[in-house]
Amino acid sequence: MATLDLDYFSPALTKMQRVSLLVPEFVDPPFHVLIQLHGLSDDESAWRRRSLIERRVEGLPLLVAMPDGGRGFYCDALQGYAYGTAIGVELPVLLEQWFRLKPGWAIGGHSMGGYGAARLAMTYPNRFVSVACHSGAFHFGHGPYREDELGAEGMLVAGESPRGGPNDVYALSRAVSPRPKLRFDCGVDDYVLESNRTLHSHLVEIGYGHEYVEFEGGHNWDYWDCHFPDALAFHRMNLGF
Repeated sequence: MATLDLDYFSPALTKMQRVSLLVPEFVDPPFHVLIQLHGLSDDESAWRRRSLIERRVEGLPLLVAMPDGGRGFYCDALQGYAYGTAIGVELPVLLEQWFRLKPGWAIGGHSMGGYGAARLAMTYPNRFVSVACHSGAFHFGHGPYREDELGAEGMLVAGESPRGGPNDVYALSRAVSPRPKLRFDCGVDDYVLESNRTLHSHLVEIGYGHEYVEFEGGHNWDYWDCHFPDALAFHRMNLGF
């Protein structure tokens, strides 16, 4: 894969923004697209540095875009940056200007990025048809906040009472149409396990077809790298390559 680190100005963020790209070599375009999102303490370099993602997508007609999401949970913050618009709207427009791409994209990520992938897919379902999340922080935007995790920082993004709003994947999953294909997994030793089980129960209750799997493991890169191939297989099935 060819690797590109691009800096560009984002009107939504009113600042320079960065995206790391994996671009197919010796594969004719148009390409399928996967936007892969990082967690709370990482940046656009995380998946390339900490996982085998480059090897796992080698030879596929798949462009992988890994944007910097800051600590914004891929939302348009009430007080702060509009990462939801920057990554859900602006970045796709730019990618379509830069490359020949096929419609119907995939999106995924871990932890904050797992939540963000679900939120963006359910906000822009005509763009994202396949979403796969690892260890998703799905309680964000639904509440209550974990005091040891975010506290006041989360309230700046989503407000004191986010339930039912544009950052609540529970509310989004009820209303979204068409429904993106959804897969998520979590380790049985992960501190967000209950959040994943609760979302799974909610989706069953509202009749949203999805895949949910639990594996051995915790909230770490050993787990996420191990199970990215499962997510990739899910995306390939949904995108048809």
